[in-house]
Amino acid sequence: MSDPALLVLVGSIAAFLIGLSKGGLSLVAALAVPILALVISPVRAAAILLPVYVISDLAGVWLYRREFSRENVRILVPAGALGIALGWATASRISDRGIAALIGIVGLGFVLNAWRTRHHPPQPRPAEPKRGIFWGTLMGFASFVSHSGAPLYQVYVLPQRLPKMVYAGTTAIVFALVNVLKLIPYWALGQLSASNLGVAAYLLLPAVAGTLLGFRLVRILPQNRYFLIVQVLLFAVSLRLVLKAA
Repeated sequence: MSDPALLVLVGSIAAFLIGLSKGGLSLVAALAVPILALVISPVRAAAILLPVYVISDLAGVWLYRREFSRENVRILVPAGALGIALGWATASRISDRGIAALIGIVGLGFVLNAWRTRHHPPQPRPAEPKRGIFWGTLMGFASFVSHSGAPLYQVYVLPQRLPKMVYAGTTAIVFALVNVLKLIPYWALGQLSASNLGVAAYLLLPAVAGTLLGFRLVRILPQNRYFLIVQVLLFAVSLRLVLKAA
């Protein structure tokens, strides 16, 4: 990267989007790595942004410390750890395009079905361990590979129809713990270099600012509109993944 100022500018935009997501506007963060990858390699973009995810996660956990589903956290975090371990073990043999296509197709199918049945929504589903372990493992795997575990998380959690603040808090806490677990394999693979950490340090302020703004927006948005925004973002992110894979 020949222009450090441009790197910090584009990185700040990506970090702000991460913050918005951690504040409760789920899936906005899925745009962060592709935006930063406009000026550096996708692998380095993911490595730089991981510490930003972790720091903004801390802010999100503090904001939602009293509003989250403990049962979902107990199910999804161990499953996510298993998925991270699988991703680490197969890091040299993973097809990024194949994973992106799978995540995108699952996300698109879920949203289209939700829109098809919007006038006759099914009864809320409970937090089921078997389903949670399955989707949580896939979530952790995809999160390790490309920070794109959120669509798989939504497929499991959205049918529970949690209150919006509980949903946002559960999302913040689950991904906070998953991202902390990812630090170990990222360090072992040599991705957390001094230069990458130095760039990440410049991005912490816009990330925290985005987290605070996202938390504020979630509190004032009506619940139905909030979940419609989540579904639209899930559709957009899933479509982007499919097109990228194609």
